Amino acid sequence: MAIAYLGLGTNIGERYKNLRNAIELLAENPDVTVRKESQIYETAPYGMTDQPDFLNMVIEVETNLSPTNLLYFGLEIEEKLGRVRKEVWGPRIIDVDVLIYEDLELNIDDLTVPHIEMHKREFVLEPFNEIAPKVMHPTFKKTIQELYKDLKRGVMDV
Repeated sequence: MAIAYLGLGTNIGERYKNLRNAIELLAENPDVTVRKESQIYETAPYGMTDQPDFLNMVIEVETNLSPTNLLYFGLEIEEKLGRVRKEVWGPRIIDVDVLIYEDLELNIDDLTVPHIEMHKREFVLEPFNEIAPKVMHPTFKKTIQELYKDLKRGVMDV
């Protein structure tokens, strides 16, 4: 079983319910066990700012799914919950992102692990730091806690 971290976000519809529904659907898969959940953080939109605020969280899962199958399962959950992709960084019912999968570094058509932008996003690092501060970012060789502190200080040397 591998340990992976997923970022969840939502800014339309019943936001709290959207997060809970996504976690429940993840947990229904016999190859996924939700082990930890961060608190829920309300954050301003990133990228396209003319939209409602987001609720974001990070969860730790134990899984037998490969990184790509975990991605595809997350996309299935998004579709089941009604996500429609209209524009990059646009409003969404749910977003399920694979942030880190073990110490794997992977860059293929559909998936980059670790998530390529996570070190720049407080809405990812803050909840991630809450549940797993000592997890090492495989590319930058820094812990999540170190990346979060760097981001808060405005240090972007990675």
